[in-house]
Amino acid sequence: MTSPDLLVVVDVQNDFCPDGALAVPRGDEVVPVVNRLAHAFQHVVLTQDWHTPGHLSFASSHPGRRPFETMELAYGAQVLWPDHCIQGTRGAEFHRSLDIARAELIVRKGFRRDIDSYSTFFENDRRTPTGLGGYVRERGFTRVVLAGLATDFCVRYSAEDARKLGFSVTVVEDACRAIDTDGSLAAARSSFQAAGVSVTNAAAILREIA
Repeated sequence: MTSPDLLVVVDVQNDFCPDGALAVPRGDEVVPVVNRLAHAFQHVVLTQDWHTPGHLSFASSHPGRRPFETMELAYGAQVLWPDHCIQGTRGAEFHRSLDIARAELIVRKGFRRDIDSYSTFFENDRRTPTGLGGYVRERGFTRVVLAGLATDFCVRYSAEDARKLGFSVTVVEDACRAIDTDGSLAAARSSFQAAGVSVTNAAAILREIA
């Protein structure tokens, strides 16, 4: 018998936490909240940014470019990032206090050198699947509950793509933190509303699933 709900914990990795290469402000604050959620859900998936050295999304791969600039790549507009979450490095590891040993699947994304991956469902061309959509369907889940980093990038695009695939989606806002560059957090909130994504807090969803 399957549960209709799947908790997807997005990219709670060292490089996205304080002192990391691409630190999300107060990113480590999500860890205890995410742990409480994960202990309450029957089914949990973790995602992990997993870049090659010299990834095309890194500003360092484009001479003269700086982090947080935007440029056009073959698949569209791409924010250029500091080098981060490089395969096999400490920065790519999950935060040491993340306590989700019972996660059933780890999805690595962004491992193709020439394309970034915000969404946990598709690469940034919005066509190349990570395989998570098929997993959710085959396991019989109908609702995807999202927590992690960052609200305005990987959580946002995951929510949008999950809705496009026909799943009900809930974002646990206090279990997320945002980068918030150039109005990206406000844009994410508008996107959630337009896509029919439910936004809640951890206390409410824990009461719901109890």
